Amino acid sequence: MTPSSSAAAQERLAVRLAQQDKVPAAVADAIRAVPRHLFVPERIRLGGRWLERSADPRAWLEAAYADQPLITQLDDGRPDGTGYISSSISKPSIVAEMLAYLQVGEGDRILEIGTGSGWNAALLCELAGEDDTATIEIDPDLHTRARAALASAGYAPETVFGDGLKGHPPGAPYDRIISTMAVQHVPWTWAEQLAEGGMLLTPWGTAYHNGVLVSLRPDPGGHSASGRFFGDAAFMWARSQRPPHGAVEDRVLPEHDYTETTTRLYPAEPLGDASFAIGLMLEDVKETIVWEDDVPGSDRFTVYLMDPHTGSWASWHADASRSRYPVRQHGPRLLFEELEAAHAWWTEAGRPDHTRFGLTLAPGGEQVPWLDDPNHPIPTLPRA
Repeated sequence: MTPSSSAAAQERLAVRLAQQDKVPAAVADAIRAVPRHLFVPERIRLGGRWLERSADPRAWLEAAYADQPLITQLDDGRPDGTGYISSSISKPSIVAEMLAYLQVGEGDRILEIGTGSGWNAALLCELAGEDDTATIEIDPDLHTRARAALASAGYAPETVFGDGLKGHPPGAPYDRIISTMAVQHVPWTWAEQLAEGGMLLTPWGTAYHNGVLVSLRPDPGGHSASGRFFGDAAFMWARSQRPPHGAVEDRVLPEHDYTETTTRLYPAEPLGDASFAIGLMLEDVKETIVWEDDVPGSDRFTVYLMDPHTGSWASWHADASRSRYPVRQHGPRLLFEELEAAHAWWTEAGRPDHTRFGLTLAPGGEQVPWLDDPNHPIPTLPRA
C-alpha cells in the first residue's frame, strides 16, 4: 500500500458520495480531507471473517474506502463473548447523510456521543473546527485508539472518556449533538445541553425495530424537544439500553405451558412496513424469525416474540398453503394479542410509514411518540 493508492481510494469515495443528492459539497470535501484508513484498525471483520492488514494490505485498503460498515469490536472487547457486534465504523454514505442533515457550520459547538474509531469526530473537526468539537466514548480501549488515530491524522478535538448518555455538561450548550449509537430512550440530559435553536440527531429504535434516525429540537422555553423519524440505518446500541442478547427462540422451552389458537394474520405482515409502528406500541418486545430448512425468504417460517422481563413469549408459524396460522402464547403477557391490536391500529391509521411518526421528549426522559404531529400521540395498548 502506498500513499498514492490510499489517496486515490479516498478521492474515489469522496466523488462517489458527492454524486448523491443528499450530500452537500461541504460534507464531501470533509470526507475528501480525512484519510479514513487512518481510523481503521489493523484487524477488521468482514463477511463473517477477520481481515488482517498485514496479511492482505490491498483488500484491507479497499475495505477501508468501500461504502460499507467495518466491524471493529465484538463483545465489548472481551475474549470470552458470544460474537455480539459491539463497535463498528459506520457506512460512509450513512455518515454523510447524517452530517448533511446536521447542517454543521464553522463555529458551531458540537458534541459527538460515541467516538468509536474517531473518523466521524475528524469529519466534524473539518466542518466546525476542532476547537468547537467534543467527542465522548465509554469504552477505554476505543477511546485510547481514537485519540491516537485523531492525532495521527492531525486533529485535536476535546476527547472525553465517559458515559455519553450523560452528555458532557462542561462544554454545554451545544449547537449540535450527534449520537453514533442507537438508543431506545433519548436522555433528557442531551436536550438540556442543547443551545436555543440547537439540534439533536441520534439513531433510534425499539427492541422490535432498530433502524431509524430521529432529529429533535428544543421548544423555545426548553420544556420539551420534538422531531420526526427518518432514514433507514441500524447502529450499535448504547450499552445500557441494549435488548437482550441471544435468539428469542432459544428462550422458548419445551416444558413451558402455552395456549394455542389460530389467526388469519400472515406472520410476514408485521415484519414489513408495520414493524416500526408495532415496535412503538409493544414495549420491550423482541422478535426473531426462523426460516424452515434454513432457507431465508421461503414461505415457511416461524416468528417468535419475547418479553425478557416477564418471560412471556409467543410464536406463530407461516405456511403459504394455509389460510390460518397456528399461534402459541406463554406467560403473563399475551404478546400475539398485543401485536394483533397494534397491527390493527396501524392498518386503521392508513398504514403509515415511519416518516409520518415523531417523538416528543419531556424532562425526566418521558418519550411520547406521535403520528403526523404532537397532538396525535400513539395510543397505549392495554396489556393483554
